[in-house]
Amino acid sequence: MSSAADPARDDRASLLRSIPSVSELLKCPALSSLADRVGSNLVVDIARNVLERLRRDIVQDQTTKGLEPNVIAAQIAAQVAALLTPSLRPVINATGVILHTNLGRAPLAESAIERIRQTAGVYSNLEYDAAQGVRGRRDVHTTALLTRLTGAEAACVVNNNAAAVFLALCVLARGAEVIVSRGELIEIGESFRIPDIMTESGAVLREIGTTNRTSIADYERAINERTRLLLRVHRSNFAVVGFTARPALAELVELSRRSRIPLYEDLGSGCLVDLSAQGIDEPVVSASIKAGVDLVSFSADKMMGGPQAGILAGRRDLITRLRKQPLFRALRLDKLVIAALEATLLAYLRTDFDALPALRMIRAKADDIGARAMKIVDRLKPLIQDLGVEMQILDGQSVIGGGSTPAEYLQTRLLVISARKYSAAQIEARLRTGDTVQAGQQMPVLARILEDRLVLDLRTVFPWQDESLTAALFATLT
Repeated sequence: MSSAADPARDDRASLLRSIPSVSELLKCPALSSLADRVGSNLVVDIARNVLERLRRDIVQDQTTKGLEPNVIAAQIAAQVAALLTPSLRPVINATGVILHTNLGRAPLAESAIERIRQTAGVYSNLEYDAAQGVRGRRDVHTTALLTRLTGAEAACVVNNNAAAVFLALCVLARGAEVIVSRGELIEIGESFRIPDIMTESGAVLREIGTTNRTSIADYERAINERTRLLLRVHRSNFAVVGFTARPALAELVELSRRSRIPLYEDLGSGCLVDLSAQGIDEPVVSASIKAGVDLVSFSADKMMGGPQAGILAGRRDLITRLRKQPLFRALRLDKLVIAALEATLLAYLRTDFDALPALRMIRAKADDIGARAMKIVDRLKPLIQDLGVEMQILDGQSVIGGGSTPAEYLQTRLLVISARKYSAAQIEARLRTGDTVQAGQQMPVLARILEDRLVLDLRTVFPWQDESLTAALFATLT
């Protein structure tokens, strides 16, 4: 068949011939200046990808427009800009979930951020003993602080609590049995399951009791010549209520001493101070050590309010064995996390709890949160009074989150919004995908929906973000 008999094919061929070359596109002012700023290689590579997509769309009859050089150049520039924009960026957390796992858990203290800044761009004594002029150990910067704050004989740190559990089981019980209650075979985020970690570590799980009731006699009956650990796991992300029973910690300690089998407690959240005054019933690490637990592990980026790390504290001989395991090197912290962890621990040593954002948010009073919310309402009302927007300050509850305190809440005051123009889902989406800019960065605003109304909890919004949040709400509601 001749081309004259196939006008569609002729049109496609004409469109393909009209596509400018890469060299032509690079002469466009927008791309030539972009290439000067970011390098021609990146611009050329993106240009080739854009042109290939255009050719494919033409062949598949999916486009006949946008082939002008300036239009194509704009597409290339936009893709280069998107590629060079960091994917990881700040958000305004108005959900009221303090340790929001998806949002990075605990925000760092200003002192921790400053220590990272001081350490990141220069050399440091990370593994060097300047006094002796010999190689040192990197966790020396946190060990003394951890032992003082927990009361343990020794301590070491790895990259998260899952790694801490894995290391402890691998070193202390590989090829042998670990006794654990069925009611403590927990699963946390990302499918981290105690039984699976135990299998990977080479330890053998010995389940005892039932889901809701386990007695000290169940532990006693399960002990045999292959038992190497008694494991107690804090049920940090769920609660078992009703007809329940579990041995007291003192009973397990006594059994551990009598049987000469170490007692290891995975505390999960890692609370270094008593928060009962805030209505939070979370086990304190030092209490377990004082009670006689041989080894504990916990997270640094949850209730402790520090960077992501897993902390192991307890008997000196057990910590020494953990440190000698070759796997310990693979799980170690880098210098920036150590700097942040040291600064966090120093805040505890000074009892400067308000310096730690997570603890400050936990301790914040509902009336103070409500007063901040009312200031936002007062600023917005004159600007949106004719738009059919209703704003109320109502009693509500915040949660700690991060797999902590599953049945406990913090009383708060909520900013509740409904609008004639938009549904709650539409307002939430506009806030989440809008163009709120703070310090030159786009910052999505994350909120909740309750009964088709938008709910914002300022407990988890930093006070210096209130102005940006107000601007975001105005842009969203108008």
